[in-house]
Amino acid sequence: MKVDFFQIEGPCLLTHQKYEDDRGYFIETYQKEKFEKITGKSISFVQDNHSLSKLVGTVRGLHYQTPPFAQGKLVRCLKGSINDVAVDARLNSSTYGQHIKVFLSADNCKQLWVPEGFLHGFATLEENTEVAYKVTNFYDESCDSNVQWNDPELAIDWGIDTHSAILSEKDLKAKTFNSFVSPFSF
Repeated sequence: MKVDFFQIEGPCLLTHQKYEDDRGYFIETYQKEKFEKITGKSISFVQDNHSLSKLVGTVRGLHYQTPPFAQGKLVRCLKGSINDVAVDARLNSSTYGQHIKVFLSADNCKQLWVPEGFLHGFATLEENTEVAYKVTNFYDESCDSNVQWNDPELAIDWGIDTHSAILSEKDLKAKTFNSFVSPFSF
């Protein structure tokens, strides 16, 4: 497994070895000891989520859960492709408000680790895109919130036509980054 780190401390991109033969392929997508060595933390995943986005330009995000139900996420694309984004929302971080963007696809065998303290979202680049992610805490509606995916202050290039983006009702009503009061610290 190859690991790439970013200028923003915390997230990392994992590229897994793909073992191929005439039958197809095999990929080890998660191994607890290796993952904890990479992150330097003891991490337990408690829930797996799987989404299908039927149309190109579907945006899911920027989402987060507040403590005590803050979530770290290990994200991968099972079918199709996405631009996956994580925004540093940790107060006192030197990279607060900055983001990383990575291309994840069914073909490239990459996963993005998004630790607690980051806003997370993705935009689909193909029809019928499926995304799966492991999370470190359970979903809790009272702790669930979001920030505008296209907030000019964040200046995220999602790689899609922003005027025709497909959003949920919840994401259409998201708060601006300026009005966001971060519950996270560095």
